[in-house]
Amino acid sequence: MVQPYGATNHSGVDVEARDDTTSEDTSLLGAASTGKAIKREGHATMVSGIGNLANTIVGSGMLTFPLALASAGIIPGILTCVFSGGAAAFGLYLLSRAATKAPHRRSSFFAVAELTYPKAAVFFDAAIAVKCFGVSISYLIIIKSLMPNVVTAIHHDIAPPNTHPPDWALSDRVWVCLIMLILAPLSFLRHLDSLRHTSFVALFAVAYLVIVVVYGYFNPMEGAPEPGEIHLIHFTPTFVTTFPVQVFAFTCAQNLFPIYNELISNTQRRMNIVIGTSIGSAIGIYEIIGVFGYLTFGSKVGANVIAMYPSTSIFIAVGQLAIAILVMFSYPLQVHPCRNCLDKIFHPGEMTKSALTNGDNDVSVVDEHGGGDMSTLKHAVLTIAITASGFAIAYFVNDLQMVLSFVGSTGSTTVSFILPGLFFWKLTRNDPGTGKLLNRSALGLAMYGMLVFVFCLSYNIYKIVHPLEND
Repeated sequence: MVQPYGATNHSGVDVEARDDTTSEDTSLLGAASTGKAIKREGHATMVSGIGNLANTIVGSGMLTFPLALASAGIIPGILTCVFSGGAAAFGLYLLSRAATKAPHRRSSFFAVAELTYPKAAVFFDAAIAVKCFGVSISYLIIIKSLMPNVVTAIHHDIAPPNTHPPDWALSDRVWVCLIMLILAPLSFLRHLDSLRHTSFVALFAVAYLVIVVVYGYFNPMEGAPEPGEIHLIHFTPTFVTTFPVQVFAFTCAQNLFPIYNELISNTQRRMNIVIGTSIGSAIGIYEIIGVFGYLTFGSKVGANVIAMYPSTSIFIAVGQLAIAILVMFSYPLQVHPCRNCLDKIFHPGEMTKSALTNGDNDVSVVDEHGGGDMSTLKHAVLTIAITASGFAIAYFVNDLQMVLSFVGSTGSTTVSFILPGLFFWKLTRNDPGTGKLLNRSALGLAMYGMLVFVFCLSYNIYKIVHPLEND
C-alpha cells in the first residue's frame, strides 16, 4: 500500500543519524519490503539556522534606527522597536506551526497556500519574489554607493599627501561589477545552510558597527556635527515615515520555510529557539545602534547614522566597509527565496516523487528540501535571470528609494504579517486542539498587517502626489 506523501507530521520527531556508507538502492529495497517512504532528513545545525535567519533580519535598515528614536523620543522609540520585533517573531512562530501541515520538509509559502487559499497561491509567491528581488537590488545599490567612500577614506589615511586614488576605484559602476563576481557564485548555492559561513562573516560586520556607534558616543570624533536636542518623549511628523522602517527591518519570513526544511531536527522547540534568538539578537542590535546613535547626534541625526561620522577616519571607513560586507553576504539570502518562488510560479503544484515497486509494496522517494528537486538547468536559468536583471538595474540606477518603499510596504507586510496570520487562522480555525486565543491572535496579526499595508502604501502615494510638501 502506498504511504500518502507528506501524511506523517515529522516536525516533532528527532532524527537519528544514518550511515552514509549505506547504498541508497539497498535502503530503497529495504524500505520497499516494509512499505515505508524513504525521506532524506535535514542536515543544517541550529547554529547555522540562527545565523542565516539573523543575517536575513539585520540589514541596512538598522542605520535608520537613530532617526526613528529622534522622531518619537528614546522611550517610544525603544518600545516600538520591541513591538515590531515581537510582531515579527509571532508571525514566524505561526509560519513554523503552519509548516508542520505541509508535506515532509517541503514546506513553502506555496505549499501552505495550497492547503489554505489554493487559488491565490501563485499570487502569494509572486509578491514574495518581487519583494526579495527589490531588496536584492537595494543591496547592490548600497554597496556601489559605499565603496568609493571607503576607498577615499583609506587612501586619505595611508597614501602620500596630494595624491588621489585611481579613477576606476572611485567608480560605483566598477565596484558593482566587481562585487557581482563574488555574489554570482554564492547565488547559485542550492541550500541556505551552504551560506552559513558568509552569514557569520556578515554578523561580525554588524558587531563592528555596534562598536563604532558606542565608541562614537563615549569618544566624540573630531569633525563630527554637534548633537541636537535629545528627548525622552517627543513625537514629530517624521515618525510617520520611521515607524514603517522599524516594521520592515525585521522582515525575514521568506527564509523561515527553507530553514525549517533543512534543520536536522525541526521540532517546534528548536524552531522557537531559532526564531527567538534571531529576533532577540536583532532587537538588541537595533536598540544599541538606535539609542547610542541618537544620544550622539540628537535631533540632527540623519537617515544613515554611519554617514554622520567623519569620512576621513579609517575607523569609520572600516565601518562603511562592514556595511558593504553585510549587505553583500545578505544578497544571496534574497536570491534563494526569490528563485524558489519563481519556480513555484512557473511550475505550480509540481512535486518530485518516484516510486519503487517490490511486490505489493510501493515506496515514495522524496527530495524534501525546497530547491532540491529543481533541475540543474532550471536552477541555473532562474539564478542567472535574477542576478543579471538585478545587476542591470543597479548598474544604471542610483536611487530606488521610492520604488523600494512600495515594495517594502506591500511585500514585506504581506510576508511578515498578513500571510502568517491568515495561514494559521485558516489551518486551525476548526482544530479543537488549537486554543481560540491563539487562533484569534493570528487573525489579529493579519488585520494589523493589512492596516500597516494600507497606511504605508497610502503615505507613499501621498508623497508622490505632494512632493513639495515632503521636501
